[in-house]
Amino acid sequence: MDQKFFLGIGLAVVIVFAASAVYINLQKNAPASADQDVLYQVSTIDAVMQGVYEGVLPIGDLKKHGDFGIGTFHALDGEMTVLDGVVYQIKADGQVYTVPDSETTPFASVTYFKGDRTVTTVVPMNSSVFTATMEKQLPTRNMIYAVKIHGTFPVMKVRAPPEQQEPYPTLPEALKNQSIYTYSDTTGTILGFYTPVFFKGVNVPGYHLHYLSDDRTTGGHILDFNIPQGTVVEYDITENFAMALPTSGDFTGVDLSQDLSEELAKVEK
Repeated sequence: MDQKFFLGIGLAVVIVFAASAVYINLQKNAPASADQDVLYQVSTIDAVMQGVYEGVLPIGDLKKHGDFGIGTFHALDGEMTVLDGVVYQIKADGQVYTVPDSETTPFASVTYFKGDRTVTTVVPMNSSVFTATMEKQLPTRNMIYAVKIHGTFPVMKVRAPPEQQEPYPTLPEALKNQSIYTYSDTTGTILGFYTPVFFKGVNVPGYHLHYLSDDRTTGGHILDFNIPQGTVVEYDITENFAMALPTSGDFTGVDLSQDLSEELAKVEK
């Protein structure tokens, strides 16, 4: 889609953070031009919560901003995982598809992953224990982290929504028809982000994780899992944030003044 449909990144950041820099630089002296340490995001999670599913950025353009990430596709057609520069679509039928550059996304977050911190689990954990335990291991909760975990997981429970039809329903309504799959002893990669609480309304505060199996046959948005003891969790501390906002379509008319944090917490789980 023509770039005229996007606000400049600097203006987008002004809207969200009341700052005029092209990038929000969260670490003193970090180079603002270092794309390797930027979380690049399309639209906001609260817009998705209210049914803004129109794809606005081609996948080919998204890949210029990162080789690692998560999101969704036009009309909320499945879950997105971006791993090693390849964009995968996990649809409601449970199948995994590679995505052409012409496909579009209404919401996605990507970066270039380069792990600079690891933590090894000392006990088996489900998702709720993982969240509570691993937050305490972070050097600060006021930073963005890309998260990658490779291993064999005794339990992996994931979901994928079906393609929606206009007029689009809200996300809670759309997910009433989601497909849920539970896999046993599956080997693959958990990937996603940890974002600070002040990202409320912009992204998912805390951990937001997807899964992709090594054989590229299963995956989705993680609802629950079991991570064995001795699993290595890789973190990429991401000091900068950039956002692209649509300037046409449903986004321009949606009311983003509401606090949807409780509803978001429910749909994430």
